[in-house]
Amino acid sequence: MEEVPGAFGSSASFALRLGQTVFSTSSLLFMSLDVDFYGYSAFCYLVTVMGLVIPWSITLLVVDAYSIFIKCLPYQQRLILIILLGDMILSYLTLAAACSTASVTDLLVDADGSYCPSKLCDRYQLSAAMAFLSWFLSSASFLFNFWLFPSL
Repeated sequence: MEEVPGAFGSSASFALRLGQTVFSTSSLLFMSLDVDFYGYSAFCYLVTVMGLVIPWSITLLVVDAYSIFIKCLPYQQRLILIILLGDMILSYLTLAAACSTASVTDLLVDADGSYCPSKLCDRYQLSAAMAFLSWFLSSASFLFNFWLFPSL
């Protein structure tokens, strides 16, 4: 088996998961600190997806930390396949949520501020940006594990 930097159980994977957890948590917080986010389905979708991504990332963050400190993680093909599929599905969902949130926020900003005050729209834009960063790290993790998968 070859060593793939960023693959499951490595320190680079730990850094990817940590970043993914931080960005998805901040996206969720920026979105849900407002009372009116439930008025738009794209914003509700982002909150739902981030609610799925955060536990997934934290669980794999703990497993990566255990693997780094113990240095004994059996690479089983079935385990890597589950992580690969989970990363792929959540990566697609995160991209869809980030794009829909960004487009609705852009539409609200272009409506001359009548639907969205400036401070509120800034938080929505920041939440969408954090979701895009979370997607980028999730897709990177998927690609690294996809690279590892054939060598098992």
